[in-house]
Amino acid sequence: MYIHIPYCESKCPYCDFNSYAVKAWPEAEYTDALMAELRARAADAPWAGDSIKTVFFGGGTPSLFKPASLQRVLEEAERLFGIQADAEITAEANPGTVDSDKLCGMRAAGLNRVSFGAQSFNPQTLQFLGRIHSAEQTAIAVGQARAAGFAQLNLDLIFAVPGQSLDDIAFDIAAAAELQPDHISAYNLTFEEGTAFGAALKAGRMRQLAEEQQASMYAMVRRELPRRGYAMYEISNYARPGCEARHNLTYWHGQSYLGIGAGAHSYAAQDAAGRRWWNERLPATYISKARRDGNAEAGSETPDAALSASEFAFLNLRLSDGLELRRFAQRFGVTFEERFGPQLKRLIEGQLLIHEGGRVRLTERGLELADSVFAEFL
Repeated sequence: MYIHIPYCESKCPYCDFNSYAVKAWPEAEYTDALMAELRARAADAPWAGDSIKTVFFGGGTPSLFKPASLQRVLEEAERLFGIQADAEITAEANPGTVDSDKLCGMRAAGLNRVSFGAQSFNPQTLQFLGRIHSAEQTAIAVGQARAAGFAQLNLDLIFAVPGQSLDDIAFDIAAAAELQPDHISAYNLTFEEGTAFGAALKAGRMRQLAEEQQASMYAMVRRELPRRGYAMYEISNYARPGCEARHNLTYWHGQSYLGIGAGAHSYAAQDAAGRRWWNERLPATYISKARRDGNAEAGSETPDAALSASEFAFLNLRLSDGLELRRFAQRFGVTFEERFGPQLKRLIEGQLLIHEGGRVRLTERGLELADSVFAEFL
């Protein structure tokens, strides 16, 4: 289950998520809307009769909400669906929006994993990215989270920021690893349409780093994080053994997930095609519709088998273990070679994919050119 909290204290210039910078937010009303949507979904397939194995509060900045509000949602989810005893329950948090009391409250509310948007430990980089916290606040927040009882902890990093050097990347990796999280996500900065950075790039006021520089930085991330004990298990994600993010693995394995909240997306893998839908993006519209009807859908689609097979292929190929060919055949009724034979042959010959042990996975060169590899399956 994914639960979206769309409010932020400020909008980061690179962010294309459904988030809104506000001075105050209708926390009680929004929480009521989340609970109304949960009640409406509880009887729907494929959720009815199935318990929840992961919960992820994303945003926006979920840590702006009071722990009591998060607890209300979790208690309603437990009542309606049941939450498995060993469920992974995560909240994203900005290090500048938490303190010891809030983190203790979040832990007491039932959360057992926290994901801090550190992004960098360089003051200049943080300022460029529009972050409202400092490197010192990240370190303090990590210590407070540990003291509150969070055994599972992720740090987000961003690299390939204009002005960054390889030394800057090495510094961020070392600083993150020194805090000893069990999981680190490292993302290449992208300039998305509709963001302030995207507009600046289009207008010529900002330039991306050269592709060679970005590739060198990604290579350093892939080398240095494993050297510090964080094995790469997905294109942008690294973890200590057994600490992979179970929630995100649901997406990459093409499994069902229920999205609650403004702009949240859901996917029901009921057959080879499945169905997906998305909610109203504007928080006020979402609150009104969800509280009134328990349903705030803004649209839906049922992808055909060909598109579903393509998406299943490139989502699984994001993983270091790659795509298990047996699972593909079970789901789609044809072998991977029958469905994607020409692409597979071409990509293996180009040394972008490797086929071994009943799996297909990206090579090191394939990781660097992953977007081009994925495009072959569309």
